[in-house]
Amino acid sequence: MDSSLFPTSAEYFRILPEMILTVVATLIMFLEAILKDWQKRVFAPIALAGLTAALVAAIAANGSQGTAFHDMLVIDGFATFFRVLVIAVGMLAVFASTEYLKREAHPGGEFYALVLFCVTGQCVMATANELIMIFIGLEISSIASYILAGYLRDDARNNEAALKYFLLGSFATAFLLFGVAWIYGYTGSTNLMEIRRQLETPGGPSVLITGTAAALMFVGFAFKISAAPFQVWAPDVYQGAPAPVSGFLSVGPKAAAFAILLRTYLTAFAPISRQWVPVLWICALATMIVGNFAAIQQSNIKRLLAYSSIAHAGYVLVAVTANSEIGSAAAMFYLAAYAFTNFGAFAVVTHVARKGERYTKVEDFAGLAQKQPAMAAMLTIFLLSLIGVPLTGGFFGKFYIFKAALDSHLVWLTVLGLLNSAVAAYYYLRILVVMYMKDPEPSEALPPAGPALQIAVYGSAIATLVLGIFPSFVLDFASKAALK
Repeated sequence: MDSSLFPTSAEYFRILPEMILTVVATLIMFLEAILKDWQKRVFAPIALAGLTAALVAAIAANGSQGTAFHDMLVIDGFATFFRVLVIAVGMLAVFASTEYLKREAHPGGEFYALVLFCVTGQCVMATANELIMIFIGLEISSIASYILAGYLRDDARNNEAALKYFLLGSFATAFLLFGVAWIYGYTGSTNLMEIRRQLETPGGPSVLITGTAAALMFVGFAFKISAAPFQVWAPDVYQGAPAPVSGFLSVGPKAAAFAILLRTYLTAFAPISRQWVPVLWICALATMIVGNFAAIQQSNIKRLLAYSSIAHAGYVLVAVTANSEIGSAAAMFYLAAYAFTNFGAFAVVTHVARKGERYTKVEDFAGLAQKQPAMAAMLTIFLLSLIGVPLTGGFFGKFYIFKAALDSHLVWLTVLGLLNSAVAAYYYLRILVVMYMKDPEPSEALPPAGPALQIAVYGSAIATLVLGIFPSFVLDFASKAALK
C-alpha cells in the first residue's frame, strides 16, 4: 500500500491546534449531557484550557512549517499569525461571556463548545491552501456563528439576528461556491498555487472567465468581512445577538475571512490583479463611507459599533487593494490591533447593558466616568484606538495601511480614507462626551464588573496599548509572514 496516502506525524503536528479544539469542544458537549447544573461551572475553565493548549500548539507548529494533507493546508508565518489571533479572541470571548451567561440564566456548556468550533473553523480558514478547504473552514465557523447569534432562544432579538444571519450568509456562500466551481472548471484545480500557475501559463483561461470567478468568490468573502454592498446584515445581527457574541463576531470571523481573502487574491488571482484591484478600490471606499456616515446617525451603541466595524473593514480593504507585501503586513497588523480594540469596546457594552441588555443606547453611558471611572477609562482607550490616536494600536494600524496605499500610488484612496477617519472621530468622541460631560440619569444601579469580564476588558486594553507603544514585535512578524 502506498504510504504517501497516509499523513505523517509532522502533518498531524501541524494541525494539532484544530485537533485540540475539536476534541475539547466535543468533550464539553458530552459533559453537558451528564453533569448536574451545579457542576456546569467547569465548562469555562475547560474551554480556556483547550484554547490555551491550542495557542501553544499553534506557536509550536510554526517551527515545523510546511504543507499537510496533500497540500490542502499550509502552515507558515501567515497562518500562524491568524491562528494565534483568532484563538486569543476566542479566549477573550470566553472570559466576557462567563458572567453574561449567568446573568441571563443560560449557563450552558454548548455555548463554549460553539465558540471552540467557531475558532476551529477560523483556524482551518487561516491555514487553507485549497478552495475546498477554505469552504469547509468557512462553513464550520459560519454554522457555529449562526447558532451563537441566536443563543438566547427566548429572546426575540436573538432569534431575528440568527435568522437574518443564516439566510443572508447562505445566499452569499452560494456565490462563493459558484465561483469555486467556475474556476475549477477552467483550471482543473482548486489548489491556490496550481490555479496561479494555470493563470500565468500563456494561452490559459481567459481573463474574463477568471475575473468573473474571482468576482463571484468575492461576494462570499465580502459578506463575511461586512464590506459594502454586502454589509446590510451586520447592524441587525450585532444589535440583536448577545453582546459578547457581537464582539466575537465583529473580530474573529472577520480576521479569518480577511486571511482567506488575502491568501486567495494575493496567491491564486495575483496574475489578474489589474482586473480586481479597481473593484477593491471602489469597494474599500464605499465600505468606509457607508460605515462612517451611517454610524453618525445611530443612538444604539451596539448598532453604532456595527457600522464602525463596517468602516474598519474598509480600511483593511485599502491595504488589500495595495496588492503588495507591505499592504499584506499592514492588513495583518491592523486586524490584530482592531481585534483587541473592538472586542474590548463590546466587553464594556456587555457590562453596562446589564441583565436583558436594557441599557444599550449611547445616552445610557451618561456619567459612566462618575459611576465606574476605571470602566470609563478602558472604553476611552478603545474609542481613541478606533479613532487612531497615537500610543494606541489603531494609530499604527492606520498609519501602516495608508503608507502601504501611498507606496502603491493609491493617492486618492488614501486621501478619502483619511477624510473618512476624520468623520469617524465625531461619533466616537460623542460617546466620550456622554461619559465624561453628562450627569448620570436615574436608572438601575450598575454593579461592579466580575473578575472574568475584567480580564477581558483589561486584557484587551493592555494589548491595545502594547500594540500602540511597542508595535515592532507584531509588525516585524507580520512583515516576515506577509504574503509576497
